[in-house]
Amino acid sequence: MLTHERMYQAIVERDVTFEGTFITAVKTTGIFCRPTCTARKPKPENVEFLRTAGEAIRKGYRPCKICHPLEKIGETPAFIRDILQELNADPSRKFRDGDLLQRGVEPSRIRRWFLRNHDMTFHAYQRMLRINAAFSRIQHGEPVTSAAYEAGYESLSGFGDSFKAVFGVSPSNSKNKQVIHMTRLETPLGTMFACAVEQGVCLLEFTDRKMLETELNTLSRLLKANIIPGIHRHFDQLRRELNEYFDGKRKHFTVPLFMPGTPFQQSVWEALRAVPYGTTSTYKRQSVTLNRPEAPRAVAHANGMNRISILVPCHRVIGEDGSLTGYGGGLHRKQWLLDFERSNAADNDLPDSSS
Repeated sequence: MLTHERMYQAIVERDVTFEGTFITAVKTTGIFCRPTCTARKPKPENVEFLRTAGEAIRKGYRPCKICHPLEKIGETPAFIRDILQELNADPSRKFRDGDLLQRGVEPSRIRRWFLRNHDMTFHAYQRMLRINAAFSRIQHGEPVTSAAYEAGYESLSGFGDSFKAVFGVSPSNSKNKQVIHMTRLETPLGTMFACAVEQGVCLLEFTDRKMLETELNTLSRLLKANIIPGIHRHFDQLRRELNEYFDGKRKHFTVPLFMPGTPFQQSVWEALRAVPYGTTSTYKRQSVTLNRPEAPRAVAHANGMNRISILVPCHRVIGEDGSLTGYGGGLHRKQWLLDFERSNAADNDLPDSSS
């Protein structure tokens, strides 16, 4: 459990990894804040920590005008969301600086947002979308020439150079090449990255996980594929089901998953998916379920190799003594998820949105 001292330390350090796990309510001002608020910090004795913004409002606190605790952390600004929707609908669309200025958008502002959230400029993001669209067309049998022009390229030589820079092969030799699509999701517990291939979602991780880069490299190697930002049909379903989960309206996920790994790892991950919502299991219990009672450590290691958070619920596995043990997203998030699920599971009227 998070102590008062640990949560106070988090707000002093403005630790973003605690976003979504608690709310800071200041007794002397009647205002509540998110953990990363930049306002002057109150004295420890003047603070009470609450689980949700709703709880703070019910106790009479007002939302801070500096950190806006009622908004999702990292939420995409409306003007960027509108542009992204247009690009997703037509990847061949090109937004130049002049186009942005005509819409009242300062190019440097959108550039900074993309660098901060996607580690690339807005124009680089557009180029990746166009490459992604052309790659998909070629994979579905369309000639290279028409795929290039339909994706917005004006020169076949320019398209070929850009394509080879991303995929390492020419467009005509890319039939056996695979791409892993990647997108950014905002959740009440912080920003996550999701990856998908045709078979299903293959990664869902918090962006601050230390092992994220290793996981992405492993996926790329296992699937012999490049990871590029883009849209995918699985992302819409994933985003909808995650929103329903965090709204307390979904206990089971139905979005297709693809989990490459050893047969033992896959058996462990399937066993994880069988742990009921609102309950917990242990590594020892998992090993018995898998007819491997001698291998709780191997089970624990396989749990740690799970690349799909929340949907493959490794947060529901705890130690024999009831301790939280490790969790890639952080123990504070694990505690929040367990408390959240127990609270919702206790409501017998909770609708099951799995159908």
